[in-house]
Amino acid sequence: MIKYRLICKDCDNAFDSWFSSSKEYEKLKKLKHLNCHKCNSLKVEKTLMAPSVVNTKDKIVSISKDNKFSKVKNKIKEYQKFVKKNFDYVGDNFVNEARTIHYNKDSKKKGIYGKANFEEISELREEGIETEVIPWFKDNEN
Repeated sequence: MIKYRLICKDCDNAFDSWFSSSKEYEKLKKLKHLNCHKCNSLKVEKTLMAPSVVNTKDKIVSISKDNKFSKVKNKIKEYQKFVKKNFDYVGDNFVNEARTIHYNKDSKKKGIYGKANFEEISELREEGIETEVIPWFKDNEN
């Protein structure tokens, strides 16, 4: 695993992200799957990184970060449970279903959730179709 410090060229938002390898970063960048979580821009670049040196103080900070991550992950799982209970899963057909609901105003359909890439989500937003992106953990992940 490798951690990169990324920066959005549009809004100057800086954030860290983990990748399985430097090749994986390059692959995701080429496929335009890297975006700024603040402004949704695809103009995200790596910044200079300093090597990480571990000491006792870093271990304490790491434990604290692990606890925070665990709390956030549990909150996300609560949201997932709510979404699964209150929305219909449409899988890869999300974009078509969202358009159908949006353009057929008579439809009193329950909310939906499913899969879409960032380009498809951008297109929906340009059409005035409201969508939200939330992180999603698979049921079998710890």
